[in-house]
Order: sequence, then structure tokens, then C-alpha cells
Amino acid sequence: MNVHDSERISGLLEDAGYVAADGDQADIVVFNTCAVRENADNKLYGNLGLLAPVKERRPGMQIAVGGCLAQKDRETILRKAPWVDAVFGTHNIGSLPALLERARHNAKAELEILESLDVFPSTLPTKRDSVYSGWVSISVGCNNTCTFCIVPSLRGKERDRRPGEILAEIKALVDDGAIEVTLLGQNVNSYGVEFGDRGAFAKLLRACGEIEGLERVRFTSPHPAAFTDDVIEAMAETPNVMPQLHMPLQSGSDKVLKDMRRSYRSKKFLGILDRVRERMPHAAISTDIIVGFPGETEEDFQATLDVVEQSRFATAFTFQYSKRPGTPAADLPDQLPKAVVQERFERLTALQDRIAAEENAKQVGTTVEVMVTAGSGRKSEETGRLSGRSRDQRLVHFSVPEGAPVPRPGDLVTVPVTAAAAFHLISDPATAADYSLRRSRAGDAWDRVQADSCGVPAGPAGTRKGVSLGMPVLPPRS
Repeated sequence: MNVHDSERISGLLEDAGYVAADGDQADIVVFNTCAVRENADNKLYGNLGLLAPVKERRPGMQIAVGGCLAQKDRETILRKAPWVDAVFGTHNIGSLPALLERARHNAKAELEILESLDVFPSTLPTKRDSVYSGWVSISVGCNNTCTFCIVPSLRGKERDRRPGEILAEIKALVDDGAIEVTLLGQNVNSYGVEFGDRGAFAKLLRACGEIEGLERVRFTSPHPAAFTDDVIEAMAETPNVMPQLHMPLQSGSDKVLKDMRRSYRSKKFLGILDRVRERMPHAAISTDIIVGFPGETEEDFQATLDVVEQSRFATAFTFQYSKRPGTPAADLPDQLPKAVVQERFERLTALQDRIAAEENAKQVGTTVEVMVTAGSGRKSEETGRLSGRSRDQRLVHFSVPEGAPVPRPGDLVTVPVTAAAAFHLISDPATAADYSLRRSRAGDAWDRVQADSCGVPAGPAGTRKGVSLGMPVLPPRS
């Protein structure tokens, strides 16, 4: 969701006349921040400190800070880093160009934080990071009160877009060449609560199935408490909804879940997974887990390990509990020592790494359809492999047999899985007969973008400017 916001920021600045900077010579740097974990604070202020001498050497350079941390810290940012020129929050992304202009004109920092949504982000210009896939926000904000989470106070109450607006945006993306979309919401499956239709999310998934040219539909992140069987049926019966589900667990202990104010228990969570797999036997399920929540005992932690063992997650994003000022959990007694949390975290990641490797090993010998992505693996230069995502979102590194056509990002290849590791699959087809390429409209769109971007060569080796995770490189004025 934050990366998608960064795409909006890129689009806003380009619409205001800025162009993407080459190398380190940007006249404007924008930090789009997260506040879910404490290390986001440390990274922001550390990076701002590094930029202070750069700005001093470059008169006219501007620095802006936006996003959740800006919504939370507000004046604190300007107090700690007085060389920042503009601070904007989660509700007024669209104000950034005007804030930069005012800061330049008035020769002083501009801060603007709104307490409620100004303009729904989907109405803002967008510089998409990918031509073959895109994110589409269906809602913003959150109505839950999880004790560890600062997001509701920073993003506000849930606001839902109308289905027609969402489908129109998806169709526009497809018309531009995209073949994959991911629907975004803080609790994506509670979509419809604002306009009183509890079945709205399942209906939206089915409507996506009617869009010609849309081949892959994903969504993130649903809440287990609101996950209903009509969504499972829509997933199973809509061919372009992928057999992949990200379902945050957070803890396997019912006591900890209660303390977190997560309105489900481990039995309900496991029941959802059972029903999903009954209808989609080959679905890959991923999750989020927090280790070391205040008051978590060894027995509680063992319950988490037990649920992880039963769940057989393809991937788990595991986090050590981060105390966030302003959340109820920050004031709970029995905050755990760092050493205890670290030791449990290491046990959990070791267990999940084993399970992921075992689950991936089951894929060896199967054939998978892979959508080729622009980025390759870290070892791509030495292995010669390209990369992409299977229908169930597993990362696949594959080689192209000698004499076979090379795909472009956005094209689809069908390849055999020849090896597996905990975090990826490998395909090294023995012959060209084991490899199939389907050129797609998305690959054609990639070619067009490359042709329009200063002659960068098309194909997997080509690169394209876009937003980066954490700090988008945003542009000097033209």
C-alpha cells in the first residue's frame, strides 16, 4: 500500500512538471514513511541526517516527508530535522506539489496534516512502477482496534470506493497493457461496510472475472474475522483469481489474540485454511506473525509454533513486536526482554524456513506458468536465469533453453520445476520442448515503454525508472 502511495506521489510530481532524476543529482527527495515498526523512525531520521550536508552543498534542493510517520510525528520531524522543507500526512498526499512551491516561495518549511481524507488517492495522477501489473486501492483506513497497531489512528476509519470506480480503474489498467492487478485495502475483505453490502468483496472478485484481458487477480490483506465463505467460493469459481491467499495470523495463542483484540481464535483461523484448501487444494497461503507481544509466555509461543506447523504456510512475514507509542499495547505490563523475543523469533523463522522448503519441494516435477518480471535474482548474472511469479505467487528463477525465444517482462512462460529452496523455485528446462513462451499484451506494453524511454533496450536486461521501496527518487524540476 505504501509503494502504491509512492506511485501516486511520483505521478503528482510529474503532473506538476518534475522529471525523474538520474543518479544522485535530485533537486527534490521525498520520503514516504511507514510507522508500523520502530525501525521506520530510525531509518527516516538516519537518512535525513545523511542528506543534511548534501542539501547544504546544493542550494535550492528540497526534502519532503510524508506518509504515516509524518502523520504521527508532525512538528517533531521539523524539530529533529529543520532542513526538511515540507511535511504532509496520509490524508493529503495531493498537497505535496503546492507545499513544495510554498516552501520555495516563503523560504521556510511547510507542514500540513489533515485529520480526515481530503481526496481519495485513486483520483490522483499515478506513475505506475510496472506496466504489466498494478495495484488498485478499493478502500483506505481501518475500523479495527488491534492493540499493537497504530494504523487506524494514522489512516482513519475505513472508506470504500464504489465498485464502478474500481472496475473502471482496472479496465483502464488492462487497456494500458496490464494483465495482473492486486486489490488493496487495510482489511480488504471488509470492503462494502461503508455502503452496507457485506457481500461486496465477493461480488467485486466475480466482477473482475468478467474483465476481458485481465489474467491474474490478487488481493491483500484480508482479516480472518471478516473472511466469509462467499469469498472462498468467489476465489474458487473465478478463473482469473489466483490460488493464493495472504491471511495474517499474528499469533497462534488464543490468549495473545485476545490481548491483541484480534476478533478470532486459532480454531477459526485454521478452519478458514481448511475450507480454502478444500475448494483450492493447491492454494499457497502466506501470513504475518508477531513474536514477543507483551505477556506472551513460552506456552503462548508454543501455541504459535503449533499453528504454524498445522498451517503449512508457503511464506510467513515474521516480526518482533515493536512498541508503538499511542497504542494500547505500549502500556501493557510484562513487556518482554529483547533477548527472549530474539530467541523465539529465531525458533519461529527456523520452523517456517523448514516448512517453506518442504512445501516448495513438493513443486518439483510439476509444471508452472510464470509471469516474467523485470527484476532478476541476485545470482542472475552468474546463473543466466530470469525471474517471475507463478500463479500462486511463488518466486521462480528459470533459464531459457538454447535456441528458445527469450521472454519480455509481462510475457508468460510455462516451465518445469527442477529444484526448490525455501524462498524460491528453480526451473532449468532440459530442452526447448520443455519450455513454452506466450507473448502477451503486457510484454507488448513493456516494449512500448522501453521505446519511449530514451531507447533503453527491451527485454529482461532493460531497466525502467520507477518508485523504490521506502524512498522514491523524485525529480528535479524541468
